[in-house]
Amino acid sequence: MSLNLEEKKTIVAEVSNEINKAQAMVIAEYRGLGVDNFTRIRVKTREAGVYFRVVKNTLVRRAVANTPFSGLADQMVGPLVYGIGSDPVATAKVLHDFAKINEGFVIKAGAMAGVVMSAKDVAALASLPSRDALLAKLLGTMQAPVAQFVRTLNEIPVRFVRGLAAVRDQK
Repeated sequence: MSLNLEEKKTIVAEVSNEINKAQAMVIAEYRGLGVDNFTRIRVKTREAGVYFRVVKNTLVRRAVANTPFSGLADQMVGPLVYGIGSDPVATAKVLHDFAKINEGFVIKAGAMAGVVMSAKDVAALASLPSRDALLAKLLGTMQAPVAQFVRTLNEIPVRFVRGLAAVRDQK
């Protein structure tokens, strides 16, 4: 079913809006993927905050023109689905994990801030810890010296009290 001009403009505007907010974009082929599998991936992407949609390639090419993702335009051939997200790791992870368990879903390429990535690069990005996990590690690293200093300061009065208790026990 073909779209009229207004519907095409609406779709291009919607995709452009998502691309303007995005940090990463992943494209994948979906040959032979059933409706139940599409429903599962849509649920997973929605939970991860990833915009996931099947759109005509010509419309997406218009949406990515003059953006950091314009390098993907030459990869947009065939039946493709687009994953666009503000968290690059979450975007890559959700789509890569789904591609591992579904043969008909193949990651073709990706992009981040003007850098076009191959399918291997997207897999490497998916293997990174999430943003929240990295922030937790950073916080733990920053907190460790302070916590050790507090334990050291606390040890002085504890040793003093233990010494007094030992003297009391001897007498």
